[in-house]
Amino acid sequence: RGPSAFIPLGEILQEGAESNRQQLLFEAFVSAGRVDNITMVMGLHPQYLSSFWKTQYLLLRMDGPLPYHKRHYIAIMAAARHQCSYLVGLHMGEFLQVGGNPAWLQGLHCAPQKLRNLNEINKLLAHRPWLITKDHIEALLKTGENSWSLAELVQALVLLTHYHSLASFVFGCGINPEEEQDGGQSCRPPSPHSDSSPASEDSSGGKDAIQEVEVLMERMKLLQESQLEEEGVTQEEMATRFEQEKTESLLVAPMDLTDHSLQSNVRCFVEDPEFGYKDFTRRGEQAPPTFRAQ
Repeated sequence: RGPSAFIPLGEILQEGAESNRQQLLFEAFVSAGRVDNITMVMGLHPQYLSSFWKTQYLLLRMDGPLPYHKRHYIAIMAAARHQCSYLVGLHMGEFLQVGGNPAWLQGLHCAPQKLRNLNEINKLLAHRPWLITKDHIEALLKTGENSWSLAELVQALVLLTHYHSLASFVFGCGINPEEEQDGGQSCRPPSPHSDSSPASEDSSGGKDAIQEVEVLMERMKLLQESQLEEEGVTQEEMATRFEQEKTESLLVAPMDLTDHSLQSNVRCFVEDPEFGYKDFTRRGEQAPPTFRAQ
């Protein structure tokens, strides 16, 4: 219960909290009309919250080339790419409050083509940013009916990367859904367990994880024993065998399982859901081109 699934509510709401933290939470309430769970948890580190809140305010509420409703829609696109239903639900509400068209929330296919054109660079930034080239930028800036200005594109890219990072914070801190988000149920992060009650997650989820680790360790042990028995087995061959065993183990969820577990309010904003992270470099493969900065 409370803002975080990992941090006890008593630690977040300690009496006699620092005055600067109280002031920050008060400013957040005055500005947004409420204090969301991200702000509550981040308030444990007041200096960090101060920097974050200023950044968030500048990106979403201050003057800029993008209208407010498009800023929130870009935030939805970025959060949906990481399956972060908490942020998607949060900014769907914000999108409507600033006058966004409700039809756009039916899915990315209902948004203007100009916003849909961000999909390619959004998925690359989210999963494999090293693959971005100048061609991706030029394609968005080329003259035409749905072209982006340089100022618009810069703000859009900053919003995408900001919310990709914020999704990691939400997952890493176990941010719970806001109470007004459909009773706190529709915007839970996807879970491989069908039963969403805290007790069942703590018991069955923990036991399953331990069993999966034990299975993987047993397979590793068998691989090591086979290496001793077979002469001439190289380290590369052993690494290949281990990767195969690890991929086949229960620790790696099938892609279709992840897709089916997505909430409908997240899935509709994602195109090409199979696209995901891959290792930056693999032994024996040519390294992809990278940006280099002095």
